[in-house]
Amino acid sequence: MTVTGENILAGVPAMGAGKTFSALNPVTGETLAPDFREAAGGQIDEAAEAAQRAFQSYRRLSGGQRADFLDEIAAQIEAVADPLIARCGAETSLPVARLKGELGRTTGQLRMFAGIVRDGSWADVRIDRALPDRQPLPRPDLRRMLLPLGPVVVFGASNFPLAFSTAGGDTASALAVGCPVLFKAHTAHPGTCELVARAIGRAAERCQIAAGVFSLLHGGPEVGLGLVRHPLVTAVGFTGSRHAGRALFDAAATRPVPIPVLAEMSSVNPLFILPGALRAREAAIAQGLAASVTLGCGQFCTKPGLVFLPEGPAADSFLGRLELVFESAAPMPLLTIGIQRAFVAAQARIIALPGVAGRASTAAAAVAGAPVPHTGVRPGFAVTTAAEFCREPALGEETFGPFTLVVTYASDEELDNCLQSLAGQLTATLQADEADWPQVEELLPRLEQMAGRLILNGFPTGVEVCAAMNHGGPYPSTTDVRFTSVGGAAIFRFVRPICYQNFPANLLPEALRDALSPVPRLG
Repeated sequence: MTVTGENILAGVPAMGAGKTFSALNPVTGETLAPDFREAAGGQIDEAAEAAQRAFQSYRRLSGGQRADFLDEIAAQIEAVADPLIARCGAETSLPVARLKGELGRTTGQLRMFAGIVRDGSWADVRIDRALPDRQPLPRPDLRRMLLPLGPVVVFGASNFPLAFSTAGGDTASALAVGCPVLFKAHTAHPGTCELVARAIGRAAERCQIAAGVFSLLHGGPEVGLGLVRHPLVTAVGFTGSRHAGRALFDAAATRPVPIPVLAEMSSVNPLFILPGALRAREAAIAQGLAASVTLGCGQFCTKPGLVFLPEGPAADSFLGRLELVFESAAPMPLLTIGIQRAFVAAQARIIALPGVAGRASTAAAAVAGAPVPHTGVRPGFAVTTAAEFCREPALGEETFGPFTLVVTYASDEELDNCLQSLAGQLTATLQADEADWPQVEELLPRLEQMAGRLILNGFPTGVEVCAAMNHGGPYPSTTDVRFTSVGGAAIFRFVRPICYQNFPANLLPEALRDALSPVPRLG
């Protein structure tokens, strides 16, 4: 499997007409061949027009046919697993074990959505049959279902180069319901994106699917904004920073015809350690918290980046234990050199704030086998008080990497003040024992309004891909609190309702037909 650096426009490899860039190994700093060239405006038009043409036939395929396509994509990805993992490891520094697990999650998502579209229940069919004799007015025959929106732009995420990337959850859920995908490859792992895109192309060919159902385009912000603003695009799926997500959201909102941007952006995922749990399970909570903060080098969107801890001797003991756990951790290379530099700078800004004390080592540190200046970082944390947290808004912002901020509070009133200053979150976690249940009951109504998933006596990292999962939350964690980007319900981001009134059976979509057709004509 050779990476060529080409865009793939409706199944056809094409060298871009824009600027050239290269992928880098984030540990060694080595430039990885080949060069990639950004797509130009005419190529965006070509991909979008091919997607719109493909939409007319793809949306009319049966659920079984689209399911077969998703299954074939999974099989084609598995067929190139070894070269794919090798390239992805070189571009991201992620270990082989992590990438094998993520590849399994990627193909598992594809097969999960295949099962959902075979079942057909996602269409949410609702039928109110005609009541021609109803007085004072008859009721018409009304039949409602969900239909795909049209071509969707998907942006690859930096921290999940497979599961939230080319054939990840956004792409899989869009393809499942009948939406072609225009995929904007991430510049940090473009070779990985290309290999997966070629697997999708082979699957489309084998399943005799219109090639315009998927295109891959390389490029930076200009290409991304060009895709979002294209008049044939009907929705956007994005996982990344608040700054980038908001830029896409604003661009989509100012189009002549605005479109939805389903963006997952930033979250500090507060974790509350209540007094009873702290007394009973100090060591276990410290170990679990450190493991969660450092999982994936702290680059998971559900990392607990904020911890609330009641003041007192038990808190002092807990912080000492947590410091020992963090200091024993080995240096970690982050996904890109740019992310590492931003992480070190962000920590420095936080620790320099009044009333904030750095704990454990948070500086850059040499990684075994990596030449200077390409280094990793040691995980760390800082401690502040509830009063300082409420005074300084920057303390409530996400730090992307293996770092968390512990906020100590002296009373329930102080904790309540902190809660009032928190923005929307993907998750909120409670470490609580039975003695803490009254406080949990007090906190729950506030946390239900703040977060999309609540965890009791666990840790937020590790997002199960299943029907009940919700991976979303109030702004700024996402741009639309009503949707999830993980799990079966993710398909509802890319559909819209339509109602048919008084249509005969032969003109209705198959899912809306029943034995009572043709529909009686009224009036």
